[in-house]
Amino acid sequence: MTGSEGRKGRFNIVDLLLLLLIVAVVAGIGWKLAGSHIQNSIAPEKDMVVEAVVIGAYPRIYNEALRQDLVGEHLVAGNAYLSATITDLWLEDFEVSVLTDDGRLVNAVDPVRKNICVRIESKVAADTPVPKIGSQEVRAGKENYTLKTQRLECLATIRYVEIGGEAQ
Repeated sequence: MTGSEGRKGRFNIVDLLLLLLIVAVVAGIGWKLAGSHIQNSIAPEKDMVVEAVVIGAYPRIYNEALRQDLVGEHLVAGNAYLSATITDLWLEDFEVSVLTDDGRLVNAVDPVRKNICVRIESKVAADTPVPKIGSQEVRAGKENYTLKTQRLECLATIRYVEIGGEAQ
């Protein structure tokens, strides 16, 4: 049958495939835009504690970190605040290896530089294989973690991660 009378009330297989393709594209776009929010709202969450260290910071940086009193500040990614908060900040001595006159290698405290230590609290999905704060993975030993607040940004090393009361 040809013409419009023959197709009235019936779908052609091409029409059906086209309709399925449109539904799949719309669902894919919806998942891309809201999928992580949906997944995070469905999955149970656990508390996560992260200790990050800015190793060997110079006085102008660690004095500024202390002056700004970053405790209570939210971390930032892009142009948005994250649900991760700095809950403690302290300084530690920065140790360097020094070669003595008699050829021994010893550790000595650097008289100028300090380590800036930061405790961060956040939440993660209970069953996540890759814990993250924003888009950054957090695992003990990870270097080049961008520690960023509204007023300070430094590269740090993750020293410690605890999820749900268990060290990772």
